[in-house]
Amino acid sequence: MAVYTEVTDEELDAFIGSYDVGRLLSFKGIAEGVENSNFLVHTDKASFILTLYEKRVNPADLPYFLNLLQHLAAKGLSCPTPVASRSGDLLGTLAGRPAALVTFLEGMWVKRPRTDHCAELGKAMAELHLDGADYDGFRKNALDVNGWRPLFEQCGARSDTVHAGLGDEIERELAHLEAVWPQDLPSGVIHADLFPDNVFFLGNELSGLIDFYFACNDAFAYDIAICLNAWCFEQDLSFNVTKAKALLKGYSAVRPLNTAEYDALPTLCRGAALRFLLTRLYDWLSVPEGALVTPKDPMEYVKKLRFHQSVDTAEAYGLER
Repeated sequence: MAVYTEVTDEELDAFIGSYDVGRLLSFKGIAEGVENSNFLVHTDKASFILTLYEKRVNPADLPYFLNLLQHLAAKGLSCPTPVASRSGDLLGTLAGRPAALVTFLEGMWVKRPRTDHCAELGKAMAELHLDGADYDGFRKNALDVNGWRPLFEQCGARSDTVHAGLGDEIERELAHLEAVWPQDLPSGVIHADLFPDNVFFLGNELSGLIDFYFACNDAFAYDIAICLNAWCFEQDLSFNVTKAKALLKGYSAVRPLNTAEYDALPTLCRGAALRFLLTRLYDWLSVPEGALVTPKDPMEYVKKLRFHQSVDTAEAYGLER
């Protein structure tokens, strides 16, 4: 989440007036994240999150995201639910950007996840994968293995301004993953961005999942690999196998992995690390001047990638065959 596009009081008041959500009381920008402009909106009836979709989001994908949220909420998954306007539309326009209003989800994200948080995440992720099984929308993962090289090419020689030799290191890893990337794994709807700040807790209980704007159709185990990268490294970037084991055990209790997924997990973890290295690198080099956003350090994912390069089997993540 972030704020790239400023909204005037008059624009926002008119936009909220097109919904049956009560009278606007206040709003404020949310500065975390790097993708869209987000605001916390309070009315005299409830609180909501207002999202303005920025240039990285393809407007043609928005019905997939919003309808998916409705589908998952109807299945019982705790997630923000899009609010329809008085005319029945889930998507509107505000300040020249596509915009949507969704329900506010109670809870807080944990900055230092514990083992029990990882176990709860694993269960919720598996439930998401099962609940999305009959969703009839389809969206190709624009940031799968086929999308990494074009993204890297946009960074070009500037990669080495972040760290000497980074460009060559990425090129070698790209070539490797393009040659060995697993095919035909069990697939369906994945979140693709389940970082800790997209998972809310109330006390020790997981209260919901948010920010589905990278959701797509891809391998379920790739979603797991993203979470192993995001949840199971400590602040010194050492890998915590106890957290990984809890995450995988929680997931497998709801949806067991098959042999192909087990075998593919080290490669998928390398790919997930490279994917976030590349998007962080691009953002680091491309943040618009004056944007209320703090880009995330791409070198964090270089170090995570190097760990996964040393892994031979999924046993290193605490997963038993």
